[in-house]
Amino acid sequence: MIFHPVLAPLLIALICLPIIVLVVWILVRPAKATAAASSAPGSLAGHRALWAMRLVLVLACVVMLLRPGIPGGATQTLATDTDIVLVVDTTASIVAEDWGDGEPRLDGIRDDVRALVEEYPGARFALITSDAAAELRMPLTTDTTALLGSLDVLRPEVTSQSRGSSIGIAAPLLAETLTSAAQSSPDRSRMVFYFGDGEQTVDTPPESFSASEKYTDAGGVFGYGTAEGGPMRITTGDLSDSGTGYIQYQGSDALSVIDEGNLERIADQLGVDYQRRTADAEAVLPEAPSTTTDYAESGEVGNAIELYWVAALVILLILGVELARATMLIAQLRRLRAPRESPRQPGGTS
Repeated sequence: MIFHPVLAPLLIALICLPIIVLVVWILVRPAKATAAASSAPGSLAGHRALWAMRLVLVLACVVMLLRPGIPGGATQTLATDTDIVLVVDTTASIVAEDWGDGEPRLDGIRDDVRALVEEYPGARFALITSDAAAELRMPLTTDTTALLGSLDVLRPEVTSQSRGSSIGIAAPLLAETLTSAAQSSPDRSRMVFYFGDGEQTVDTPPESFSASEKYTDAGGVFGYGTAEGGPMRITTGDLSDSGTGYIQYQGSDALSVIDEGNLERIADQLGVDYQRRTADAEAVLPEAPSTTTDYAESGEVGNAIELYWVAALVILLILGVELARATMLIAQLRRLRAPRESPRQPGGTS
């Protein structure tokens, strides 16, 4: 037998225990005091039966709130004891249309992040984006639905506001995020995945990710794009930029090309492997550096046969009896209050 309480057990006790004590006291109080409540024969037995039924009602409510069940076969779900930080390039070049059959590179990043979520179930994920500035879009969380939702609505920087960017601008924020994770959960391992095309569009050299290497146990740098390059649509910040034109350079579509040299340097600084990503091949993901935990072995049950409905049926039956009893009492009360017709006097006067 297992339980999945609807409320905290202590709160259930605080709510139900006083009611149980009151009902038991009424049920077992001295017979003389109970009999005095009614002069009808057998009233004592009926009174106790009524309150015994009410005691069963309260106990059934307690059972329902505790949600009992029988294990019906545990689901073999694994939890990865790992923190994973994702660094995503959101400059204008990340929507260059050279992924697969002319899709934007960002589609490839979304597909690869979904693969990460499936590969490391139960891990905590954080999302950092980098363009003209780095931003922590989502702190470490196990809510992968929110993570994937954030990626689905993610758009690159507005083209009209772009002034060039560095591929290493997220390095300080990444180091800060990893340091905080290491201090708060020193027993957890940490992985870093960088997603970008390596295109440096400012004159200064990119910032180094070396400060994050000591906190990084595994991960990878994923490169997107082609040597031939892909055109980039103008982005306005709206969720629907597909109808806009392309960024122009000297009278023709500007092309963004992958810079694998820069991406390999980032991988060396982080101490992870570099991977060139293409739509016709799945990403090669490293094994989680920490052990995994089987929920079933930890006492959690994936599937259970719920039994709270049995208590709900008992409650429904008792409420039906109470309702029928209340209806009978109301009918008796109305008969007692009905005015009696006065006898007629001779001569038509009363």
